Amino acid sequence: MTDHRGADPDEAAPPPAIRRTAELWLTGLGAGLALVFLGGFALVVNRLDEASFEEVVRPVLLGGADQLSPAEAFEAGRTLSAWFALTLLLVLALAAVAVMLTRSRPWRKAPGWWLFAAGVVCLLGSQLIAYPIAFFFFLGAGLFAARPVRDGSSS
Repeated sequence: MTDHRGADPDEAAPPPAIRRTAELWLTGLGAGLALVFLGGFALVVNRLDEASFEEVVRPVLLGGADQLSPAEAFEAGRTLSAWFALTLLLVLALAAVAVMLTRSRPWRKAPGWWLFAAGVVCLLGSQLIAYPIAFFFFLGAGLFAARPVRDGSSS
């Protein structure tokens, strides 16, 4: 039996040949930057003792905010580093799913949604601090939406 175009529906059309090199590079760049900055902050702050934190990190992190006691400031810094570490894990997981889907089915737009989610998690999880990193994920998601599939399909 044939469909309205005269083609046999049992013979599946081969997937379109498309490469998503730019999207993969942007995802890798965003994941690498997130690893360096979010992971680096979490690693450094979690390894500091309270005296080192007070001397090195507190002046940079809190500036002239003297209303917090040293113990409260140390706890706030540790909480922020834990939040960044969780954000990093979520961003890397979402980016890994996007890369896996991009490599297996590059003609689909679903990896773009995973990249968009990685960008949102990076942006909100870093409390808007890591917006330059989230930009790479948003740019990759935008390329998934904007770049056409060569066979004319809209999927």
